[in-house]
Amino acid sequence: MTAGDLGLPEAPLTTGPRDTPESMLRARIDEQLRAMLAHEPGTRSGADPEDLHQMRVAVRRLRSALKLLGPAGDDVRAELKWLGAGLGEVRDHDVLIDHLRATVASFDESDQQAGARLVRIFVAERAKAKRRLNRRLGSARYAALLRSTARLVLTELQLTPGAAPGPVDVAAVVRKPYRKLTKAVAALPADPPDAELHELRIHGKRLRYAAETAKSVARKKQVTQVRELIKATKRLQDVLGDHQDAVVAAERMRALLAATDETAVGFVAGRIAERELRRRATARATWTAVLADVDAAATKVCG
Repeated sequence: MTAGDLGLPEAPLTTGPRDTPESMLRARIDEQLRAMLAHEPGTRSGADPEDLHQMRVAVRRLRSALKLLGPAGDDVRAELKWLGAGLGEVRDHDVLIDHLRATVASFDESDQQAGARLVRIFVAERAKAKRRLNRRLGSARYAALLRSTARLVLTELQLTPGAAPGPVDVAAVVRKPYRKLTKAVAALPADPPDAELHELRIHGKRLRYAAETAKSVARKKQVTQVRELIKATKRLQDVLGDHQDAVVAAERMRALLAATDETAVGFVAGRIAERELRRRATARATWTAVLADVDAAATKVCG
C-alpha cells in the first residue's frame, strides 16, 4: 500500500514555529506513516534488516505522538502496539544474532564450530518469527491500521483537553515526559532491578520522541537546545539499551545451557553469558552520568 492509496497529500505535511499543536501532530503522524510505508517492502523481503528496524522506530514514534490525542488516539495506538510486537520479535533476534556472531568470531578456533551451531539455533527461531510477521503485514487488520492512521492525517484533530490554543509551546511538549522520567529515576532503589532500568529506558525514549516532535515547530533559538536534548536522550537509550541487550542475551544463554545436550555448545553459551554479565555491569556503571546530561539539556528546554 502506498501513500497515494491511503489518500495522503502528494507532498508531506510540514510545520513551523507559528503552527498549532494540531498541525504539528498531523505532520508528525504523516511523516511517520510515510516512513512505515517506505520501509515495509524491505521489511517483508528481509533483504536489509535496517528496513525492519526503521519501520519499528516509525511505529514507536507514531505511538508516542498519538499520546497527545488522549483517549481519541487509543484505538490506533493499540493496533500499533500489536504491529510493533511483531516487528520487535524479529528485531530482537537480529540484534542478538549479530552480537552473537561478533562474540563467537572473537573466540579461539577450537570453539568456532560449536559457536556456529549455537548461532544457527537463534537463526532458526528468527525465521519462524519473520514468517509470523509477514502474516501480520499481509492481514486485513494491518491494512485497516494503515487506513485508520491515514484518517488522522486527513481530518481535524482534537488534542487532549486543556491544550493551550495558538502556537505550540515547545517546553510544554517536552515537560510532561521529562517529569515522568525524573519521577521514575527518583523511585529507583540504590541497585535497580534490570526490569526497572528497562522501564527507565522507555521513559527516556518517550522524552526523545517528544523532543523530535517539538523540534519541527521550535523557534530558531530553541532548535539548538532541543537538538542537545535529543542527543542526550539518544545516549541514554544507547547505554540502557546495551544493558537490556546484555540481560536478554545472558538469559538466552542460560536457557540454552539448560536445554542443550551438546557439551561444546553449552561451553560456548557459558562463555557468552559471562561476557554479557560484564557488559551489563559496564552499562550499570555509566548510565547515571549520561542521565545527568539529559537533566541538563531538558532544563534548558523547559526553562
